[in-house]
Amino acid sequence: MKKLCFIFFLIFEISFSQNLEEAIYTAAETFISNKNEASLKLLNQQESSFKTHVKTKDEQLALVFLQCHKGYYLDEHSKLKEALATYEDALKRFNNNELSKFSDFDIIESCLKPLGNLYTKTGDYTNAVSTINQYIFLAEKNKNTKHQISGAINLAKLYQTLNKHETVLKIVNDALKFSNIDSHQKAWLQNIKTSSLAALNNYEAASLLNNTSTSLNFEKYKNNYIIEFQKGNYPEALNAFNKAKEYLSEINLSARYLAKFYFEEAQLYYLLEQPNDALKNLQQAIKTLLPNFNEKGLPNKKDLYPENTFIDIFDLYAAIQNNHRKALESYDLSFYVSDLLQENWTSQETKIFNEASNSNRMRSEYCIDILFNIYKQTKKKSLLFEAFQYSENNKASIIKDMNLKKIRLQQFPNDSLLAKELHLLKTQEYYTGLLKNEQLGTNKASTVNHLSKKLSTISLQLKTLKTAISKKYPESNKAYTLESLQSKLAKDKAVLVAYFFGKNTLYQFVISEKDIAIEGIQLTEKIKKDIVSFIHLFNNASIINNDINNYTDQAFTIFKLLNFNKLSTLKNVVIIPDGLLNFIPFEALLTSKTTTTSFSKMPFVIKSQHIIYNSSATLYLTENQEHKNKDLLGFFPVFENTNQKLTYSVNEAHAIEKEMSSKLFMNANASKQNFIENASNYDILHVSSHASSGDFANPASISFYNDTMFLNELYSLDLKPYLVVLSACETGIGTLYKGEGAMSIARGFQYAGAENLLFSLWQINDLSTSQIMQSFYENYNTSESAYLANHQSKIDYIENEAINNVKKSPYYWSAFVYYGTLEPAKSDNTTFYIIFSIFIASIVLLLILKFKRHDRNTRGISS
Repeated sequence: MKKLCFIFFLIFEISFSQNLEEAIYTAAETFISNKNEASLKLLNQQESSFKTHVKTKDEQLALVFLQCHKGYYLDEHSKLKEALATYEDALKRFNNNELSKFSDFDIIESCLKPLGNLYTKTGDYTNAVSTINQYIFLAEKNKNTKHQISGAINLAKLYQTLNKHETVLKIVNDALKFSNIDSHQKAWLQNIKTSSLAALNNYEAASLLNNTSTSLNFEKYKNNYIIEFQKGNYPEALNAFNKAKEYLSEINLSARYLAKFYFEEAQLYYLLEQPNDALKNLQQAIKTLLPNFNEKGLPNKKDLYPENTFIDIFDLYAAIQNNHRKALESYDLSFYVSDLLQENWTSQETKIFNEASNSNRMRSEYCIDILFNIYKQTKKKSLLFEAFQYSENNKASIIKDMNLKKIRLQQFPNDSLLAKELHLLKTQEYYTGLLKNEQLGTNKASTVNHLSKKLSTISLQLKTLKTAISKKYPESNKAYTLESLQSKLAKDKAVLVAYFFGKNTLYQFVISEKDIAIEGIQLTEKIKKDIVSFIHLFNNASIINNDINNYTDQAFTIFKLLNFNKLSTLKNVVIIPDGLLNFIPFEALLTSKTTTTSFSKMPFVIKSQHIIYNSSATLYLTENQEHKNKDLLGFFPVFENTNQKLTYSVNEAHAIEKEMSSKLFMNANASKQNFIENASNYDILHVSSHASSGDFANPASISFYNDTMFLNELYSLDLKPYLVVLSACETGIGTLYKGEGAMSIARGFQYAGAENLLFSLWQINDLSTSQIMQSFYENYNTSESAYLANHQSKIDYIENEAINNVKKSPYYWSAFVYYGTLEPAKSDNTTFYIIFSIFIASIVLLLILKFKRHDRNTRGISS
């Protein structure tokens, strides 16, 4: 009987499985035959039910088939976020169940290609590259030339979006070498190559290729338009564009590309000073993306979705407007769509790529321009804070976001979602670092593919977590107010000086506890040259000493240029630099013109003010956690018996041992592994070593005794130090990205969790660094205030009579800059307690005297 029951159960299971597989295919095919919103709603309900029941590989494959067709429909109808989620789930299902071993289902054509294109559309360039590389690897493995070339086409289009045209040409030229390439793909590649040649101003080669290509008439005339547009020949560009329009029926453009086509036409009319025609085309572009749009004014925010074509449309719409508030409204829609796009980004790399290539910074500058001009007419101070917020829009956004996540986890330490999110972000940075190292080294395709898949998996997990966390903590991004900023400045007895380094204007915002002001400095070629020239004075030790008068002239010129002569008399100045100003040592500027060649007698800013730096107003306002036990962990590789020996680093170590409770790793013990294992347990970290700022190919790095730590490795660490002191060269220097600043070792520590940082802006002298560091820790031991210790160590150095004039050049003492909080000196608290004690004692004494008088009077009455 039991045997019969088992056979019946087995037959039932097989029958149910076959029915479920068939049901999934039937649901998919029913939807394919009649695609609309009603059938999509039904499909969503069916898919939800199928997900809870699928078990066998046949069923999983059927569900992948369904999801791929659903994703295609969603993409076609501009539901990009839903399309991404659907394709991602299909790919995850396909990989987790190892369906490639079970079936010859074309996952590249059905899922990976459209997913890679979606990532490109939504600006998620890291995931786009990762996905495209995955299917190129699969295509090579399966010897599928068509898919290999498709991968090359999509990769080239991606790099074209990033304006990396040299890379585009290499990818295209390699793809054109395939012998069995079909005519359609060849035409695609030639089109892409023509555009990139034009972008690189190689117009002759672009025209020649366009005339001999196998492209359709539409594409040839469109390429002619691109060439003439790049040349600045707008009337000729419009002629070519109109020719292309005649052949529009040759091709089947998606709504997205048709909207881009209308935008390009609008852009031409704008440049030809025909604003009405431009607006007409912009309205048509919006209508193409939003079929229900009424073609008047601007659409509602609620109707928009993450599509970067909207950004182009709204930016141009704003530029055409004569009404300032209408222009700001349009720019705000661009920022809104940009935020929608960012919601799908999980990696720091993607965010940096976008900040380097997109128009957010330029848009911020336009908004500040508008508000500044209105302010000059109305004198309304509220406009200045509005302008300030635009200037802060993209400053250190990645660091701010990571900081917010860590603060939230501190508030809710038992929340597993928050802990997992932070762990995944660190793991993502770890694998990104491995991938970069692999690409710099052997670049083995299988390893790159493995790491790319790892990163894709992490990205999917982060997206799922982000959705859950957003629902749980919906109000985590509260904006600060001018009042909260001024209250903090009053507490710190400070003035805030924030810069915005635009394309045309350098804006300076000065905020005190009672006021806000703005200055606009036109960025002429001369002014840019003056700033760069001053920075280059610190390239090596001899430049300043060989022409001291040139230094004093430039230091006073930059002081006036940056409006330091108009600052408040308050002692504490918090500077938020931007762009090239990140590399200027403000303390070494001169407050007046001087003819002296004696550095100790020069009127340096440091002699009259404390200079403290920060990356953004948000970070300045952040309340740091309390650190009760400020023990120090130090690393001193020294590099004995090498040409990199740091002789005076040992003196630093002895000074720290004398002044601080510390654990020091010397010589061979100063290894990278020891740093990784111990760094998270200490509140103060000190690294005395060699460092490199890196370049566009190689990331910034810092050396330990046995190994080098690269920037992404730092990103992957979870540190919580109160203070990090980087006694090494160029720790604040790195590739400069708009808004985010320098991709430096210092930034790596900031991302990893450091609250306060002391680091260098150029290659520093071993002896002078040792002297300044010794003085820093002596002063820190007394004051327990890093910003005051940094200030006083430099004053001590300048006033040290044992140091000769040559070595008192600001090259030797002004390299170290302090980013962080203004913690009051310990002595200030002592003074307070002394005064308070005297006050209490006085009250007690008065009470005693009063009591005695009262006692005498009482005795007198009794007698």
